[in-house]
Amino acid sequence: MAADRPAITARQAEAFASRLPPLLVAAERVAATVAQGLHGRRRVGQGDSFWQFRHYVAGDALNRVDWRQSAKSGQPASAGWFVRETEWEAAQTVCLWRDSSPSMHWRGDGTVEKQERAGLLALALAALLLRGGERVMPIHPGARPVVGRLGLERLALALETDRDNAGLPPDTPLPRHATVVLIGDFLSPLPDIEATMARLAATPARGYVLQILDPAETALPYRGRTRFRGLENDGEAIVPRVESIRDDYRHALEAHRAGLAAICAAAGFGFGVHLTDRPPETALLALYAALAPTR
Repeated sequence: MAADRPAITARQAEAFASRLPPLLVAAERVAATVAQGLHGRRRVGQGDSFWQFRHYVAGDALNRVDWRQSAKSGQPASAGWFVRETEWEAAQTVCLWRDSSPSMHWRGDGTVEKQERAGLLALALAALLLRGGERVMPIHPGARPVVGRLGLERLALALETDRDNAGLPPDTPLPRHATVVLIGDFLSPLPDIEATMARLAATPARGYVLQILDPAETALPYRGRTRFRGLENDGEAIVPRVESIRDDYRHALEAHRAGLAAICAAAGFGFGVHLTDRPPETALLALYAALAPTR
């Protein structure tokens, strides 16, 4: 008998249906634009060193199911199927994380929310990778790699329902030698970021960190008396003349960014910055190209 699963209400289903199609359409449009002229990164051949068994996911070829191992599970149908995975194949998993902390729910005048842009880029990158035959896995406790169109829809749903407030990816097992892509504002204290990156590098994993910022966060364009309210229980502050602190603010932000870039380099990760007033296609192309050496 299948395990009981929490029911999804009609209202939840309608909410998902109203959000996912536009997100998928936008992501696939961005991915299609970038895909023009790019060659797929599917690699020929199979690895010959056994690495692990993993659960069957929709889209896996049936001839890859290890029926002897599957019979040991005692579970009915595909719920108990296992695929034999080689070490070469384990290296093809791309693990994605999109920051969903409160600070990402901010936008300046005329721009999109940082979380909206981060989600769009994460899903568009997944669309490119899945088209190339690679597997993608969200960095989330209990997550499994996905493949194909169905996998893309599952990723979109995962992005919509993710409510992680930590501001940094969770400490959860990842496939060995995976490629990791982290997308967020990375405004956490540098020691916390350094500890996270060191943990990922020890997996071992390599990849790319993309910092998403609103242009107002980099320029501090306000003037006169201004009240600033924190989004993550930071309290609030009133600055009598914002222009008087603008240079110090910019220097502090540049120092934080330089420290972040140094941490990424030490962990073997690439690093880039994307502002939300720039086209998403530009960021996706740069991100996809930056991943090529790690693959």
